[in-house]
Amino acid sequence: MAAATKTSTKAKTAKPRKSTRRTGRRDPLAIRLLKQDHREVEAMFDEYEQLEADKDKLALFNKIALALKVHTQIEEEILYPESRGEVEDDLIDEAYVEHDGAKKLIAEIEAMKPGQEFYDAKVKVLGEYIKHHVKEEEQPGGFFAQAKKGDEDLEAIGERMKARKEELMAKMGGKAAH
Repeated sequence: MAAATKTSTKAKTAKPRKSTRRTGRRDPLAIRLLKQDHREVEAMFDEYEQLEADKDKLALFNKIALALKVHTQIEEEILYPESRGEVEDDLIDEAYVEHDGAKKLIAEIEAMKPGQEFYDAKVKVLGEYIKHHVKEEEQPGGFFAQAKKGDEDLEAIGERMKARKEELMAKMGGKAAH
């Protein structure tokens, strides 16, 4: 069936368009970095669902929490302020509120231990919450689409985000490894 639908002359590769949108090969650096983070966190949440040992769950959740903390911080410090005026204010405001909700849930989970009542449920809900947030950022007309249409230099912003992410991972990753 897929061969019968080959009508697009825009495709530069044999890969389906959906894959290109999710991986963002044509996106500017800032968007590529964030989408890469999204795919990595999605994979970690999927992996978490398969785990049974509490020590494995704790170790993976710590990686998820670190990734989300760093990701939200670089968005809030760099991308969101730079996007004011380019992206609808409502989308930016909602993104900040969604980040706040995720941070609160992460803190609740960090205060618990695997095996405690609701631990796995809270991790599951966090994953669903993040999936919702990612969908809103990546959907047509969403945050990323609007940012790409704006005047800000998403390549330069991406370089700043990349450097800040490395700095935060070194700082927070070292702390989290206690």
